[in-house]
Amino acid sequence: MREIAPGLWHWSAVHPHTHWPAHSYYLETERVAIDPMLPPAAFEWFASHTTPQHTLLTNRHHDRDAWRLHELFGTDVHCVRAGIYELEGRGPVTAFDFGDELPGDVLSCEVGGICPDETALYIAAHAALACADGVVRRPGEDRLTFVPDSLMDDPQETKMSLRNAYGRLADELDFELLLLAHGDPVARGGNEALREFARVTR
Repeated sequence: MREIAPGLWHWSAVHPHTHWPAHSYYLETERVAIDPMLPPAAFEWFASHTTPQHTLLTNRHHDRDAWRLHELFGTDVHCVRAGIYELEGRGPVTAFDFGDELPGDVLSCEVGGICPDETALYIAAHAALACADGVVRRPGEDRLTFVPDSLMDDPQETKMSLRNAYGRLADELDFELLLLAHGDPVARGGNEALREFARVTR
């Protein structure tokens, strides 16, 4: 687990279903986990730091180890209302809407495009924006890109919608860190990187 900014931690762990690294984040002072997929060392790490009170999901597919955190620490799980139906039966979950202020002073922002519940989380105190599946960095690559076309119902329309959404967020929000659920975070120049992605990616 690596501190990429004061009080903001990042780590990755191999997802048991996709077999690709899944990336997760923790706001230590706020005690907020984002899209947690936990390596074994994480539990020992939490024991020597703070334990999460809240887990925020960037979409319904990213509950990952949220329920393990709930069982161990009583962590509350939060998902946008448009995706909460898929989490029924897995554990207790709190719905939020786009535009809501979430625990940790995190703002939920609508992205959509790739799925109705695609969410970005703006963390002003850390100058960071966390994204779900609409923008990724493939292993060994620096550039931002889309998931494969095979994961989109209508690739051309989906990409246009995502470019519009991310371009709007880059214009409206002030952030330096871009926290990706799939790929290493952009530690410097995240706003400009997302703006460039929105402008030129095809």
